[in-house]
Amino acid sequence: MPDKAYSLGGLIYLVDPDSAQAESLAAQIRYFGYRVEIVKHIDRLVESIDSTMPDAVLIRATFSGDSFDGEDVINHILETHPEGLPVVFLSDSADLRARLKAIRLGGKAYFTRPIDVGYLVDRLDRLCASADTEPFRVLIVDDNEQLAWINAMNLKRAGMQVQVITKPLELFPLLEEFNPDLLLLDIYMPGCTGLELATVIRQMKAFLGLPIVFLSAESDRDKQLGAVSLGGDDFLPKPIKPEHLISAVTSRIERYRQLRALMLRDSLTGLFNHTAVRERLSQEIANAERHHVPLAGAMIDLDHFKQVNDQFGHACGDRVLKALSHMLTHRLRRSDIVGRYGGEEFLVILPNTSGEGAYTLLDELRASFAQISHICGEQEFRATFSCGVAAFMKHDTLASLSESADRALYHAKQGGRNCVKLANRSSQ
Repeated sequence: MPDKAYSLGGLIYLVDPDSAQAESLAAQIRYFGYRVEIVKHIDRLVESIDSTMPDAVLIRATFSGDSFDGEDVINHILETHPEGLPVVFLSDSADLRARLKAIRLGGKAYFTRPIDVGYLVDRLDRLCASADTEPFRVLIVDDNEQLAWINAMNLKRAGMQVQVITKPLELFPLLEEFNPDLLLLDIYMPGCTGLELATVIRQMKAFLGLPIVFLSAESDRDKQLGAVSLGGDDFLPKPIKPEHLISAVTSRIERYRQLRALMLRDSLTGLFNHTAVRERLSQEIANAERHHVPLAGAMIDLDHFKQVNDQFGHACGDRVLKALSHMLTHRLRRSDIVGRYGGEEFLVILPNTSGEGAYTLLDELRASFAQISHICGEQEFRATFSCGVAAFMKHDTLASLSESADRALYHAKQGGRNCVKLANRSSQ
């Protein structure tokens, strides 16, 4: 069973004197995993912020031309929080003067009613994204244990996750398990040199693009360039100032993550693409087999999605796909993995989760998604999904586990849709 039914997302304050409308919108946003607290009047917003700092503020605003009653409050909040607090205005007016006033008040977005909650959550995701960035992962291989740990501590102080190996021949199990963003490698080590290690790593498909930075006391420039030519991305001297090490590592990892995102992510939803999510499932199966831990996989398929595209248009269908991807991303744990398998089908990977636990979780998500209102032009509608869940069994393969989940999904479709089925693998 997962540690919790879903991840607690960012805290949002919703300022709206209309209790019924506020509760309705808050409920919609909560389905995506955000925590929403309603503030009934803008004059109480300062008090709420002083008590607990939110990740963003939504304000239902009534503009009269270019005037707004809560202007003094907004100015005070933005002046007292120079680090930046995203403010989003919700209004019945599409008037240009109102929009200009919202911008001049520091508004980061402006939505007119009826609110398309999918668009709103997409904007909130972007405004709150920095807090959800995963820490950089660095793997250090150096036989000088003292120096390795000094470098590790400096990188950890910069917010990075760091693992240290002092015996190079022990690298590969941890390389696969830790999945680093960068390898910091000494050149001269007993049993295996850093150059040999880099050459072997570059022969492995999974780590072809992994940044390898050599860290060595070698001062010969020709040898430094030779090391880079054998698969390294950079060469740093020993000893190195902490700020120089952090800067070099940060710039390499940022570029690496940007390139990986282009290769591994679906352009519409931002989730892993088909190839990448299958690779992640293969890795999690190997991990479950090696460590004897539970694992579950789930196939999700939107119901009657062709009808959505035919009736409302493909642009609206795309918004439904994005809404589902946003909800899955927010409501699942950071350790869980979600990918767009193809079209309207998604693959969810739940490490350390039993089949029963995965079934309970996915059924909660199914019920929540069915309550989300999608707006397309003047029309409002709801969408549902069906889901098949399969629990990992000993000696499972990528094909056997995914086929079991797909078979369970088929039974969910045959059973009337908008439901979750758990594969009975003992009878397969």
